[in-house]
Formats: sequence, structure tokens, C-alpha cells
Amino acid sequence: MSTGLIALLDDISLIAKAAAASIDDVGVAAAKAGTKAAGVVIDDAAVTPTYVTEFTPDRELPIIWKIAKGSLKNKLLFLLPGALLLSEFLPVVITPLLMLGGLFLCYEGAEKIMERLGGEKHGATLEDPIADPVAFEQERVAGAVRTDLILSAEIMAIALAEIADTPVVERGLVLALVGVVITAVVYGAVALIVKMDDIGLHLAEKSSAIAQKVGRGLLLAMPKVLTALSVIGTGAMLWVGGGIVLHGLHEMGVHGPSDIAHAIQSAVVQAIAGAGPDAGAVLGWLTYAVASAVAGLVLGVVAALGLHSGQKLLGKGH
Repeated sequence: MSTGLIALLDDISLIAKAAAASIDDVGVAAAKAGTKAAGVVIDDAAVTPTYVTEFTPDRELPIIWKIAKGSLKNKLLFLLPGALLLSEFLPVVITPLLMLGGLFLCYEGAEKIMERLGGEKHGATLEDPIADPVAFEQERVAGAVRTDLILSAEIMAIALAEIADTPVVERGLVLALVGVVITAVVYGAVALIVKMDDIGLHLAEKSSAIAQKVGRGLLLAMPKVLTALSVIGTGAMLWVGGGIVLHGLHEMGVHGPSDIAHAIQSAVVQAIAGAGPDAGAVLGWLTYAVASAVAGLVLGVVAALGLHSGQKLLGKGH
């Protein structure tokens, strides 16, 4: 699982272990909890660059810094205390809340796909003219922080589910460590992504032929990279959201959906049994991820259609 979508969280696991070297139990728990949140982290990293479009290059990094500070505030001041209180006094609600978050991810992913396929767009778009740049920046930062709150809640809930049986102090340390490290990695990656075209332009203007070639390559690659990130983020939404709902249903005694996904996974593993254990493990994991994404897409489409129909019935438009 240390390739593709999980590579980013493997690095987080190593950082978490190093940071908690004096308290090994916290380091191990943080690594495990952080890895489980991989899909949401990837979605966070894929979504955030869209919030700095339409700005001049000199405003990109300050805006990302504002969003990163808002993200850290979300995790440490609001979500961490709430997660600890729930896990200590109302642990029974953690799974339903996690499922609601998973359903929201399914809805977001499905709506993106529906819009790309020509469906009606919902929410604000970037086509409107910018009358007040300062107000526009404030609005964009506030919107990013609100979106981050939802994604951060899902990250913290996934992490909490992995360490629910640990002492409360250790739980708090693990959640704080996961929150800080994930915020640093995500927004560090976002900063690098949004400035990559500027780096490419700078290299393209150098006298060195090699630097010019690398610069032009970056300039040509960045639109494709951003498109790929968008696709990966949407897929991660569906995969993680669907998986969370399937697992939650299983925990609540509804075994059918997750049993079907596991049955498909087992069939694939058995079909390629001669290819070796590594191939079976990788393809089996991919099969379950795809099955989770399909389940997430179905749930998301149902949620999106239901929400949009309800809004029209209530006369609220968009």
C-alpha cells in the first residue's frame, strides 16, 4: 500500500514516528491513524489549489498560509476537543458520525462527476467578475477554511476510530500529532503545486539549455498535473467515503454490502493465485477500493439527487 495514493501518508507515518520517538506508543498510533486517513488527505491536497486560482502570483503563498492557519485552528481548537469528548463520553456516536462524513464525501465526489458529465452546476463558480479583490480574497479564504473543516473532521474521525481504545491523554497526543503533520504536509504540497508554474517560468528564462527544457516541461505539465489531481481527489472521495459507509454498516450489524465487496475481492485474489502473494495482495486491495468507490458513487448520486430535488421543492434554488 506504499505506492500511488498511499505514498503521501507513508511519509507522514515516518514523520509521526520520528516526532514521537520518546513516546513510542503515540508514534505508532499516529502512523496507523494517519495512514488510514490517506484518501481524505489526498482529496484535501487536490481541492485546495482551486482556491488560489484567479489571484496574482504574489498573493498565492499568503493565501495558502491563511488557509493553513485556519486548517490548524480547525483541527486543534475545535475538532480535537470535540473528538476527545465524544470518545470519552459518547463513543457510540463515533461510527454514525464517521458514516455521515463518509456520505458527504460520496455526495461531493458524485456531484463533481455529474457536473463534469454535463449536469447542472451547484454553488459558486469562477466565471463571475471580481469587483473587489480584497473581499474576493477574504471570501475565498473563508470558503477554503469551511471546506477544510469538513475534510479535517473526517481525517480526525478516521484517526480517532483507529485509537479509540487508547488512554485519553495518548488519544489527544496522537490526534494533535496527526493534525499538525497532515496540515504541514498538505499545505506544503499545495504551495509547491501552485508555484510550480512560476518555477517553470523562471527556469525557462535561464541561459542554460537544460534549465530551459526543464522549465518548459513544467509549464506544459502543470495543467495536466492539476487535472490529474482533480481526478485523483474525486476518486479518493468516493473510495474513502464508500469504504467508510461499508465498514460502518458492518459495525452496526448490516453485513451484506461489505460482504459483497469482500466477496469480489476474494474472487479476484483467487483468480490470480498463481501470480504470487504480492500480486494478489495488491490487486485484492485495488479491487476492494474500486468496489468501495462504486458503492460511494451510487450513494453519492442518490444523495445529490435527493438534496437537489429537496431544494427545488422548498424553493431555495441553489
